[in-house]
Amino acid sequence: MTPPDQNHAPSWRELRDAALWSLLFASIVFGVAALASLAVAFALTPSLDEAAVWLSTPQAVQLGVQGITALGGGLLATWIIGVRRFGMDSADLRWRTGTSTAAGVGPGLLFGLVPALGVLVVAAVIGDAGWRWAGLEPLAGVAAAGRTVLMLAPAALAEEVIFRGVPIVLLAAVMGRGSAVVAVAVVFGAAHLLNPNVTAMGVANVTLAGVLLGTVFYGPGGLWAAFGAHLGWNATLALSGAAVSGLPMGAAVFEFEGGGPDWLTGGMFGPEGGLAATAMLGIAVIVAARRIRSEDG
Repeated sequence: MTPPDQNHAPSWRELRDAALWSLLFASIVFGVAALASLAVAFALTPSLDEAAVWLSTPQAVQLGVQGITALGGGLLATWIIGVRRFGMDSADLRWRTGTSTAAGVGPGLLFGLVPALGVLVVAAVIGDAGWRWAGLEPLAGVAAAGRTVLMLAPAALAEEVIFRGVPIVLLAAVMGRGSAVVAVAVVFGAAHLLNPNVTAMGVANVTLAGVLLGTVFYGPGGLWAAFGAHLGWNATLALSGAAVSGLPMGAAVFEFEGGGPDWLTGGMFGPEGGLAATAMLGIAVIVAARRIRSEDG
């Protein structure tokens, strides 16, 4: 495979080919995921109409099913296009970066958890947000937290395989890592345009989150660090009772009251829709970029 970060200006043909292969990759992923998700939903409901309704319900179980099927589609597309067509190996895909999986996921979690906690603190201190216990017994609360994380993990890993996988590697090979990170982040943000209660600020912040995940992907830990950051962010918001990109999880340990103003705390879209998230994600991007330079230097 052609190494990334070539020192020449990409030609229109190179960009076109990388974009078309990325589009084919996405088509395989979403075709497989849609068929598999519908098959699972149909097995659990008496009719196709009810299966469609079940899948469209933004609850942890449904998101878990969609995450698992999307991960299956992503792995299949990676094998067909990344491995068979372009000869990518685990190093090219940054599944192997010289550190163990645990050593990648652990620090990656901090890149999601710490900014998310920062957003929630700002919402509480400045925006008058609040929480109350959801009424669960302590052991039931621990079990609910575990179930929520387990349901969120496949979706987080699937999105990293899909967005910070073959497409970002193909684009980086012709336009450099930085440009590829931004280009994929824009697509990542656009993929959330139909989420419930979406706002322009929400899409902008999801795009910025994509820049963070792409930056973490190219740092120590590779794909596993990006997965950790993605899961850390989503799980922190979900367990606090806040919506994640507009989607209520329905299995929170706490009930979250976002306070206001919406431009700061995100309103109905959740904390990702506010300026507090912009600030925290921006700081995290700077820290992740410095971590790359420290490793390279």
